[in-house]
Amino acid sequence: MSFPDIIPSIKAAMPDLRGRLLANQSLAELTWFRVGGPAQVLFTPADEDDLAYFLAHLASDIPVYVVGVGSNLIVRDGGIAGVVIRLAPRAFGETSASGDVVTAGAAALDKRVAEVAVSANIGGLEFYFGIPGTIGGALRMNAGANGGETKDVLIEARGVGRDGGKHVFSNADMKFVYRNSGVDPSIIFTSARFRGEIRDSDAIRARMAEVQTHRETAQPIREKTGGSTFKNPPGHSAWKLIDAAGCRGLRVGGAQVSEMHCNFLINTGDATAHDIETLGETVRERVKANSGIELHWEIKRIGVS
Repeated sequence: MSFPDIIPSIKAAMPDLRGRLLANQSLAELTWFRVGGPAQVLFTPADEDDLAYFLAHLASDIPVYVVGVGSNLIVRDGGIAGVVIRLAPRAFGETSASGDVVTAGAAALDKRVAEVAVSANIGGLEFYFGIPGTIGGALRMNAGANGGETKDVLIEARGVGRDGGKHVFSNADMKFVYRNSGVDPSIIFTSARFRGEIRDSDAIRARMAEVQTHRETAQPIREKTGGSTFKNPPGHSAWKLIDAAGCRGLRVGGAQVSEMHCNFLINTGDATAHDIETLGETVRERVKANSGIELHWEIKRIGVS
């Protein structure tokens, strides 16, 4: 399907815009699942000022969404009406270290942040080595793995509001909870600063190796997947509940519950977004019937069916 082309009207309202606008751009190749429909408009801002200018001049009735590397995302088959913003690494991916502080753009890969940290003998950010997303997503979702999470290391984050205003959020302002933050969902994070601890680099690298080994041996990282599908309920592991409900290997169309790790869904080759989401909902129903526990999605789902 395709949406009406609204780019001419956007350009007319923003004569000084420097970023790139694309109409009806497929998003499937931008997600790890490799599924989903087009974005009515895909906007790649030139820098933070360009992003602020765009948002300040965009009609308030046009929906706005943000995508990173799509590692924890389902874009539905009908696509996304409105504007999808993707922060490019060239403008938002710079990462640096000074003392015990690491500064990173929102498009920086979490893994890259861990690598920059260890090169400066900064420990405490090793957990990012095992998260296949970007810092923007980590801020929004309080991303964590292997015993660490974003709230443990964040100093502050920068972001741009729907009105184009620029904001700085302290760790407390982020209102972090398990796999989420309490910041207005319309805020688009642009960068962040993290504090670790000066440690022996060999010890840090050893910990990063442990994180990588865990991923390679316990998770289907070479499949078309979206990472952990459901949040762990208090006192429980989602994968154990899914396994106990008999869902290991369960299939819907081209989507399958991973045999290696039950909390991962995979696209076996020809899945649609509908297949994947239906499979996830089927798993939720079976777990609820078997254990009485309701699983909640960790993967974000956006767009129309």
